[in-house]
Amino acid sequence: MMWVIASTVVAAFMAVTMIFVRLKAAKKPVTVKKIILPPIFMSSGALMFLFPEFRLSGSEIAEAIIVGVFFSVFLIRSSRFEIRDEAIYLIPSKAFVFILVGLLVVRLVAKSIIGRTITLGETSGMFFLLAFAMIISWRLAMLYQYKKLTVELQRRLASRT
Repeated sequence: MMWVIASTVVAAFMAVTMIFVRLKAAKKPVTVKKIILPPIFMSSGALMFLFPEFRLSGSEIAEAIIVGVFFSVFLIRSSRFEIRDEAIYLIPSKAFVFILVGLLVVRLVAKSIIGRTITLGETSGMFFLLAFAMIISWRLAMLYQYKKLTVELQRRLASRT
């Protein structure tokens, strides 16, 4: 029971941290590096699958990825960019905080339900994979939007000269 509470507290802390990071990031121009580094850093968590207690069945992997991609739709829809001062900025969405908190609540409820039928290690593995699929989908969509705006920005800058 202690591990379930500890993992819940860590998840809530990460969500709150992400809200503050996102609000602070809106004040600086976006770069490709800022878009792709979070999933790269997060990928180190996949090392958990080296240990047998975290390994998942094929259906558990598929479920986690499908739910993660589904959850990413909400984040994708709340992430918009704009060209300002000859740079590209992320527009802060008022809905982002509510979406993130809502996703956290859904994940915590699902975790408590799923945790009754599979081990803590498998639950941890599934929710890592869910979060990883969510962030990869979201960041790929952000990268696509950013690249489109980069072309527009280049066009604008070229028309000035």
